[in-house]
Amino acid sequence: MEVITEGVNNLNIAAAAATTDSANNKKNRIQVSNTKKPLFFYVNLAKRYMQQHNEVELSALGMAIATVVTIAEILKNNGLAVEKKIMTSTVDMREETGGRPVPKAKMSGDVDLIISVETLLMFQIDRICTVMRPPVGTLLCSIIEILLGKTEKFDELMAAAAAEEAAEAEEQN
Repeated sequence: MEVITEGVNNLNIAAAAATTDSANNKKNRIQVSNTKKPLFFYVNLAKRYMQQHNEVELSALGMAIATVVTIAEILKNNGLAVEKKIMTSTVDMREETGGRPVPKAKMSGDVDLIISVETLLMFQIDRICTVMRPPVGTLLCSIIEILLGKTEKFDELMAAAAAEEAAEAEEQN
């Protein structure tokens, strides 16, 4: 009987942790556009989110996928981030009843593919972003989500960059 009670308690703890993780992912998610903000706006925002939440989720639709991959690679190459998970899926860009295009995409199904950034870069990004032959009356677009976590050196590198910026500002004054 004690074993069953302990197992039930462990399930409740795991469910609470999963709910907490789900809520945290919404707070640290950046939806990237390749037309609204410059690339380094998103790079700096991702750094700030990693400082606050220890990880950041970058998300994009269609042609902005290349921008998300670039942001992730910049953070990784500078030793600030490690790749935790990458997911791609397809979204339906039309209303279910009227068939008209909608401004916001809705998820339409499960994850199609989980891959690494290196594998993604080996393929041509534009092939991932093109509309595949969907059923009549639908318009599909690809979506990518990349979850990045802090490296062990993240805080040290950020402190060094802040000190360098302060020194440069002091020299200019």
